[in-house]
Amino acid sequence: MLLESDTQLNQRSYYEASVVREPAAQPLLGDQTADVVVVGAGYAGFSSAIELAERGFSVIVLEADRICSGASGRNGGQAIVGFACGQEPFEQQLGQVQARLAWDMSLESVQLIDERIAKFQIDCDRVNGYLYVADSPRKARALEADMGALQANYGLQSTLARGVAVQDVIASPRYCAAAYETVSGHLHPLKYGLGLARAARELGVQIFEHSPVTRLQRGSTLKASTAKGSVTAAFGVLAGNCTLDEYGPAVAPDIAPRVMPVGTYMISTAPLDPALCRQLIPTNAAVCDNNFILDYFRFSADHRMLFGGRVSYSTRTPSGLKELMAKRMGDVFPALRGVAVDHVWGGFVDISMNRAPDFGRLGSNLYYLQGFSGHGVALTGLAGRVVAQAVAGQAERFDVFARLQHRKFPGGPLLRMPSLVLGMAYHRLRDAL
Repeated sequence: MLLESDTQLNQRSYYEASVVREPAAQPLLGDQTADVVVVGAGYAGFSSAIELAERGFSVIVLEADRICSGASGRNGGQAIVGFACGQEPFEQQLGQVQARLAWDMSLESVQLIDERIAKFQIDCDRVNGYLYVADSPRKARALEADMGALQANYGLQSTLARGVAVQDVIASPRYCAAAYETVSGHLHPLKYGLGLARAARELGVQIFEHSPVTRLQRGSTLKASTAKGSVTAAFGVLAGNCTLDEYGPAVAPDIAPRVMPVGTYMISTAPLDPALCRQLIPTNAAVCDNNFILDYFRFSADHRMLFGGRVSYSTRTPSGLKELMAKRMGDVFPALRGVAVDHVWGGFVDISMNRAPDFGRLGSNLYYLQGFSGHGVALTGLAGRVVAQAVAGQAERFDVFARLQHRKFPGGPLLRMPSLVLGMAYHRLRDAL
């Protein structure tokens, strides 16, 4: 699934270049026991481990590669309230009361980031402020309707700019409407993830890197096996998202077709004049458009433009990626045409068919968390909290998500990727029109 070229691409990210990692943890050796085994050392895995350890459970985390080597260590750093699917699946499937509960939990997910930053003293360049932008009259009408509905039904306050007023919030010729809110924001994702790992260790969680799970035996107790060891546990949490079956297809074949790996890519410029940064985005907000195939960008703490987009649905890294991304950035901000690009990176995120989060159970004691669909920076924290509550016997909040109905991607193992490529070509055309 994750091609070698993408692994190397990820290692060249701005995020990796701006942190100093601790030495890798040892692989799992021998047979271990714990109350809970967590598969995946990203945000969802560490959030689960932290919440479980705080409740008195012994926890072992197994990671196939390095801590935060997947989406948690290389994403856009945008901590967004709400869900990639919007509120519609919750309203249509569960009703307004449960939809409101889901929205309130999404607010909690953003607050939880700040709680953990303060509690565990995580230095991760946290900034509040988020800007939603539209690049056509049709998209502007959709943005105004969406933000109006969120304010009327869920109380999210935002300020809408149209026409020439857009230039006051983002100095780009591309956009004809923008909405600004201060609940969402951005951070350095790898610094945050490594901070969560440190917090988990301080709480007694055992972390084993380079320990892919190749077999998972289910039953009244679980046994997760790796190349050189195993963990027997009463409960399990699968937090590997779309990479769960990369190393061990037998781990969770029943949930793999419910998410699709989608490649997304980023560049960072060399450090820019801070005055130019303030001119282009005066609020220093994170920015995202409302196209189906979207652009997302923000400035780093050291004044680099971090620009993301250019998705791939074929598991292949696009050729000429640096030039393609730099051109896209220059189309959004002509003032950045020709600036030096220092880093290019990318990899897969997991999306569900309807872009709603997919949390559930496999049997009575094995839980899974996937389908974050681009909203994982904040939502993974909540996922870990509600799954820990479910393990502890309080499943009401977990079941708000578990009751959502999801469909498998069509086409089976051989045809679902080509089917998605065709579907995305249709949506790319709609965005262009």
